[in-house]
Amino acid sequence: MNARATRSAPSVVAATNVVSSRLTVQTGGAGFSDITGEVAKFLREARAGEGAVTLFIRHTSASLTIQENADPTVLVDLMTALDRAAPENAGWRHDAEGPDDMPAHIKTMLTGTSLHIPVLDGAMALGTWQGIYLIEHRARPHRREIVLQFIGAAK
Repeated sequence: MNARATRSAPSVVAATNVVSSRLTVQTGGAGFSDITGEVAKFLREARAGEGAVTLFIRHTSASLTIQENADPTVLVDLMTALDRAAPENAGWRHDAEGPDDMPAHIKTMLTGTSLHIPVLDGAMALGTWQGIYLIEHRARPHRREIVLQFIGAAK
């Protein structure tokens, strides 16, 4: 899945060592978009030292997750599992934007809208095979916004 991402410049609240930014991702439709590199870039620009980074997606039909980043078939299988858990055309009442509308909301509820990741010496403390993903639950492309926030000490 190809995604184009843009993000505003970091803003720093010096009194509390909070650095915030908005990451905008143009999705290509349903699927996973790896945003690990964008989050790492944000931490470098924030001159992050020790602390935590929080991600919050401002949507109810897309979500965030940490998942394996080595074998792409994992992501395919995860999409299959989500589709089985919340299939289209299952008699949902809420279908204002099409048959994928309510299933998208259910998938977001199951996977979540925020992540909290420790930052050690300026880098996320992710495991060897972990990556951060935006999951688009709608069939058509969407422009998604994620709020990034580093809280901690600067280098």
